[in-house]
Amino acid sequence: MSTRNTQRVEFPGKFVKFGIYGFLLFMLVIILTSTTFITIPPGQKGVMFKRFAGGINKEKIYSQGFHIVAPWNDLILYDVRTNEDFEKMEVLSKNGLTIMVELSYRYSATPDKIGYLHDEIGPQYLDRILKPEIRSATREVIGKYLPEELYSTKREAIQDEIFQRTAESAGKKYIILDAVLIREVALPIKLKEAIEQKLEEEQMSFQYEFKLDRERKEAERKIIEAQAKADANRILNASLTDKILRDKGIEATLELANSPNSKIVIVGGGADGLPLILNN
Repeated sequence: MSTRNTQRVEFPGKFVKFGIYGFLLFMLVIILTSTTFITIPPGQKGVMFKRFAGGINKEKIYSQGFHIVAPWNDLILYDVRTNEDFEKMEVLSKNGLTIMVELSYRYSATPDKIGYLHDEIGPQYLDRILKPEIRSATREVIGKYLPEELYSTKREAIQDEIFQRTAESAGKKYIILDAVLIREVALPIKLKEAIEQKLEEEQMSFQYEFKLDRERKEAERKIIEAQAKADANRILNASLTDKILRDKGIEATLELANSPNSKIVIVGGGADGLPLILNN
């Protein structure tokens, strides 16, 4: 009886042991799968951190696709696609007025320098580097202009200057700045109304000058046309003599005499010896 009881107890114990071993093996496979077999998706690149072999290999960049990584190493992924972010801030203009400016900018990590980017800055490069640079350049550049220049004539030049300043400093930190755009400029209401009125008056003045210039050119054209006609008449009058006029009159009279209407032609009956035509 004692032998049978012992066998019954040992059989469940072996089953439990095999179950534990199987569970541990299953967990090990899962861990190895997630840390050893890694797929880099499109738009991303990776840099390897070798725990026991000198840390980050800055020059070795892993492109998209399937990769096998030792469990004790880490493959850090970086998004190298162009991203967009926004910044809204208050800045002072040249005359000390407060202006609300909203910017948008496009950026990306330098694909072949993510090893250096990860070693010196890390994945938070947007908040650590790019945003402070954008804010600093915006305040410095806008501080050189008047509000009306930012609102109208110099807007494109201002955003280009902000871009140039930020792109240069960000490039030294392995960040590519693609563009900086001024989305909105909010001025004090009274100042905005004054600028709009000034712009409207300038536009009306421009239209008035355009009309004056057009009328002036039209008057010049008429003077030139009249002068040309006068010159032509003077030349024509100088070339005509009495004999030429008499010959022309005779030719015209003969042409009229050839018409089908009945008439009497008296040669030499008119003034200066020109023929006369008498209708019935």
